[in-house]
Amino acid sequence: MVNRIGCLLVLFISLGFSTGCQQTPAADQLYQQLGQQAGISQIVDGLLHEIEHDRQIVHHFRDTDIERFRKLLIEQLCELSGGPCKYTGVSMQESHTGFQISQADFDNLVRHLMKVMTAQNIAISAQNQLLGLLAPMYGDVVYR
Repeated sequence: MVNRIGCLLVLFISLGFSTGCQQTPAADQLYQQLGQQAGISQIVDGLLHEIEHDRQIVHHFRDTDIERFRKLLIEQLCELSGGPCKYTGVSMQESHTGFQISQADFDNLVRHLMKVMTAQNIAISAQNQLLGLLAPMYGDVVYR
């Protein structure tokens, strides 16, 4: 559960990940399971709503251009899941420098992402696949 939580928080806070993924049938299948572009946009919008109402983490987004953040997160999730998008943001490490994101902050965001995906009827297996793809970003997001 902690690995799954860590993976999702990295995803949302990340927006600095560039994969250069090659599309494989499995990766494209995840994109399909997430609902393609429309589904990913709904996931991101739901996550933004959750963040807005979470006093523990909302301060991390105080000076963030939310529309740009939304666009980049959609690109990132689309590319990561095997969709046709190309992520145009900076690296995870660069985008999170100075934010002092704690393990608790990260876990909170991941819980929100899981809640949103569950509410949108994303299969647990697809959620786990996405979390597995996001897990490697953890070290670049959480304050050390």
